[in-house]
Amino acid sequence: MSSNDNDHRGLLPAGLADLLPPDAAREARAIDLAIERFAAFGYERVKPPLVEFEESLLGGPGAALGPQTFRLMDPVSQRMMGVRPDMTVQVARIAVTRLRHEPRPLRLSYGGNVIRVRGSALKPERQFAQVGTELIGVDSAEADAEAVLLAVDALRAIGVADLTVDLNLPTLVATVAAGLKLPAEALRRLRRALDRKDEAAVAKALGDKMGGDKKAADLFVGLLRAAGPAESGIARLIGLKLPAAGAAEAARLAEVVKLVRAADPDLPLTVDPVEYRGLEYQTGVSFSVFALKGRQELARGGRYSAGYPDDGASEPATGFTVYMDAVLAASEATPQQPRLYMPLGIAWREAAAWQAKGYAVVRAVAAAAEARTEAKRLNCSHALIDGDAVPL
Repeated sequence: MSSNDNDHRGLLPAGLADLLPPDAAREARAIDLAIERFAAFGYERVKPPLVEFEESLLGGPGAALGPQTFRLMDPVSQRMMGVRPDMTVQVARIAVTRLRHEPRPLRLSYGGNVIRVRGSALKPERQFAQVGTELIGVDSAEADAEAVLLAVDALRAIGVADLTVDLNLPTLVATVAAGLKLPAEALRRLRRALDRKDEAAVAKALGDKMGGDKKAADLFVGLLRAAGPAESGIARLIGLKLPAAGAAEAARLAEVVKLVRAADPDLPLTVDPVEYRGLEYQTGVSFSVFALKGRQELARGGRYSAGYPDDGASEPATGFTVYMDAVLAASEATPQQPRLYMPLGIAWREAAAWQAKGYAVVRAVAAAAEARTEAKRLNCSHALIDGDAVPL
């Protein structure tokens, strides 16, 4: 076989990659650290399958991920299955079916790989590891705040210390528009203007020809201007004359900010009450966690309806997902474990004492002319010579 053949076989589809040493070990350790922090707050781990029947995977909140789901035919049942594009919907399914009789609130955690049909401009990867939690069966500001604080706690445990949290109300624009009885075309134009953060376009979208008025335009411009540091943003938001349902959403966000601030006074918090992109199945207070350096999105979560509303099997829930590829890029690599080369002929049982001292023991399985040279070739930091771990 030629080297060209080997190079060709090393190619992978766009958006897929091999995770090599030491990054694979770093990711596994980071997942373990996150799961440990979740367990410390009472979250129990579940492990859903990689594929499942299409109707359960894409039911309820999973419907938003239909275009991102790989599908295949199950040769056993002759039914269509989907490869999971996200684990939240699977955990929700477990909660409302297998664990429906467990006491609420139900706290579950998970970790595993997902794959999507296509990446995005900001996130071209199509396969990546997710780890996260779901708090199911209660609808309260305390639960919303717990999700935010637990995500921050886990990221700090992994090694990303400098964080900022952006809080959103992805349903607020639609709620206010419904309260004002805006026509569908006006709402569509309004959404485009809000996405661009364009105040002039907001006013134009709600002109007289679109069935709106200046008061409505001023209200949505006020929502735009509420984006920014949490305390000043909340003050602006509460000061707006929102329809009753919108005012309730704003009050809920204010309560969550108060709870998070009480628990973590120095955590940078911002609000953006009109942001909804990427939060399509969220139904209330939602959030993204970023690293201050690089502004990478490390985690995303918020309130949603767990289960299958059309079948009457759904519950209020909140949770979040940590994106491990972004976390690895934002965290400092930990020092690698020292590797000790153990020459041929040393008893297997001798390894335990050196492992207890923190070494990874690399035992020789073939004779070598010189221990130091062989140890360096095998990327070892030490060689066992005359009973001592000699640094190289």
